[in-house]
Order: sequence, then C-alpha cells, then structure tokens
Amino acid sequence: MNKDDQARLAERFRRRHQAPPLLLLPNAWDAMSARIVESAGFDAIATTSAGVAWALGYPDGEAAPWPEVVAATERIVRAVRVPVTADIEAGYGETPEQVATSVAAIIRAGAVGINIEDGTSRPDLPIRDIEDAVARIRGAREAATTSGVPLVINARTDLYLKHVGDERTRFAETVRRANAYTAAGADCIFPFGLVDIETIDELVKAIRAPINIVGRPGTPPADQLERAGVARVSTASGLTLAAMSVVRQLAGALRADGRFDVLASAMTRVEAQELLAARPDPRA
Repeated sequence: MNKDDQARLAERFRRRHQAPPLLLLPNAWDAMSARIVESAGFDAIATTSAGVAWALGYPDGEAAPWPEVVAATERIVRAVRVPVTADIEAGYGETPEQVATSVAAIIRAGAVGINIEDGTSRPDLPIRDIEDAVARIRGAREAATTSGVPLVINARTDLYLKHVGDERTRFAETVRRANAYTAAGADCIFPFGLVDIETIDELVKAIRAPINIVGRPGTPPADQLERAGVARVSTASGLTLAAMSVVRQLAGALRADGRFDVLASAMTRVEAQELLAARPDPRA
C-alpha cells in the first residue's frame, strides 16, 4: 500500500466516526479472522491486543515482542481492503519519544488508526498521571503528522475498568481526561469498561469528541448506543475468546470420546481457501 492510498483510507476511517450510523468494529487477531470479519460486511476492522498476543504465543499486556506485533498487524492489513486500526496497548514505550517510534512503525505496517490506553499494570498506579498520558498521545500525533498519514487516535481511559474513584469523581475525571486527550491530538475517547447506558448518555453530552464503547455481554445493543450518540463500538477480545471457547469445547469432546462428528463445521475448506485466495492486492 502506498502512502497516498493509506492516507485516503485514514480519511475514510475518520469520516466513519461521525455518527450516525454507528461504526461497529469487530476486533480481529490474524489474517483469517480479519477476512471473515470483512466478508461479513464490516467496513473497518480493529485488532485486539490480547488476541494478537495469544495467537503469537504470549499473554496480553505488551508481553508480545513489538516486531512480532507489527508483523502480525501488517499481515492483517495485507489481507483486507478496509481500514485497519491497531490496538497498541499503552504504546510500547516508556517515554513519549519511544511511543512515537512505535506509532511510526505501526503506520508503516499499514494501520490507519490506533488505540492507546492510560492504564498501567502497577497496583500502586493503575492510571498514568494525566500529564504523562497527554505527552504520550501528543507523541503519537506528532509521529502520525510526520508520516503524512492522518492517523485516527482512539484514546482509551481505564478509569471505569479499574474502578478508580467513586461514580461521581470517575465521571468528572473521564471528562477532564477526554478534554486533555483531544487537545493533545486524540480523535476519539474510549472509556473502557463502561456499559451503563445512562452514564454513557451523560458522557456523550459532556465530551465534544466521538465516543467508543466496548461491546461485550451486558453492553446495550448497537442501535440503543447509536441513539445515545455513541460513534463507535469495538469488541476487544470478545471474538477471540468466543473462538477459543469453541476450540476448547471441541478439543475436550474429542479427547473424551474420540468421536470425530464433533468436527463438523459450517465453513468448508474450499470456503476458507477462497477467503484468502481472493484477498485484495494492497497495491491495487
């Protein structure tokens, strides 16, 4: 894919954040899952950091080597024609400059959007200081500007996921961070873990930026979120976990009774072959 084509895809992806209609983004973890999602009719694809890491043989949480994550993202981009946004967790870098280097690499892999989160794995500091988080988003935006690709930055805040503060202070801090993150160059705000429709409705009204909600069991349906003004819904590791659950169930049944009827599938080998044989040439 040349830079002009990538820039056009990025602009196309950016326009899809102007709800309605809501942008529904299933998260893929490899080339085949991406092609399946695209063939189902979705007009953009996100990656899941957890799913990609598991497929590569590592736990989630930036344990997968960054070059392997970049290569996996490049394979996903190469397999589809639609825009791809990559979950790069906290940015794979200790400093804003290192985050910028990571963002430049994921852009070279063909991504036209990223997720970058403010949560940490430290129990004493579950959320980065706002100044640190802002600097990292600013570094990501500067890398995108230098690349010439109008990258869509989805700034994820983990206040709801990690239950930081009480309901009142959590909401106010989410709004404060959203304003700071958008001023630093973020295009969309992702309050990860928030599923309460009344709070979502209030947040949409309080934040002057597109809002991303995670789609998981317990999340209101897409049409209800769209009516509330949500611009984007992504499924995180949901599809990956569902697929892994099926594999575990089948493996258990096969081990238990040795009968092969459990391997009957809705997708044929021919269909699987055709999905990848028909993948578009990114240079076209």
